[in-house]
Amino acid sequence: DIREGKPPHGEGARMREIDLHVHTTASDGTCTPAEVVALAQKIGLKAIAITDHDTESGYFEAAEAGEKLGIEVVPGIEISTKYGVAVHILGYFIDPQSPELRPVLDWVINDRNDRNRKMAELMAADGLPFDYDEMRARFGESIGRPHFARMLYELGLAESVNDAFQRYVEKGQKYYLPRTIIPIEMSVETICRSGGIAVLAHPFQYKKSDAELRELIEHCMAHGLRGMECRYSGYDAQQTAYLEGLAEEYGLLKTGGSDFHGANKPAISLGTGKGELNVPYAWLERLKAAAHK
Repeated sequence: DIREGKPPHGEGARMREIDLHVHTTASDGTCTPAEVVALAQKIGLKAIAITDHDTESGYFEAAEAGEKLGIEVVPGIEISTKYGVAVHILGYFIDPQSPELRPVLDWVINDRNDRNRKMAELMAADGLPFDYDEMRARFGESIGRPHFARMLYELGLAESVNDAFQRYVEKGQKYYLPRTIIPIEMSVETICRSGGIAVLAHPFQYKKSDAELRELIEHCMAHGLRGMECRYSGYDAQQTAYLEGLAEEYGLLKTGGSDFHGANKPAISLGTGKGELNVPYAWLERLKAAAHK
């Protein structure tokens, strides 16, 4: 079932232990939090982190399922920020009830909802059956452009969800509208004040030179960054070694994850990414130790 992803195969698959970058239906994934935990058990993972976009709400259902199935579930989040380009910051072991976290997330969600409602109105003006309140009833409170892309695909206006995203709601396309992105400093500091460990997500996504990436790392460290995602879907051995070397040089914790979204990113499987991802449990142990100091 493509909603669930594909279990790993082969000798090396048994080495996969954790996945610290997982999305659910609480944001733009297609598996519920409980379904993700069940899949983690099925493929033999020891632990996963729920890192939905700008919301911690999926953690609670996942944690309950984890207790029943014997899977460790880490509370997490992925916050969209800006540092010249869009940059994502992961937060691990945040306190979901933190009074520092809630106002920031509420502001982000309200801004995104305003943008999404305007996008739905643009589509409705072209005669497409888009009603934002009905979309929220179907998809939940945390809606993003992938949900619009899914509906455009279901209407037969694209060959796939990815095709719909690229043709209709990607930056520069007809129905794209920008969001107001919070500063990267605010994101890192909010995670820290919420008891969490702030981690730079998928560093190669930002297409920075070595000097530019170092500048980004140093800027974020000045505001509390403590880790970097070194193993990620599609990163080859050379890229991974480079990031792990940078993390060691700067004294940053190493993390890794697939960025699993279910059917919204069908080429990426839980635990194995695009087939080669391997994140050791020892990395989570170090993350936990740092969070609990």
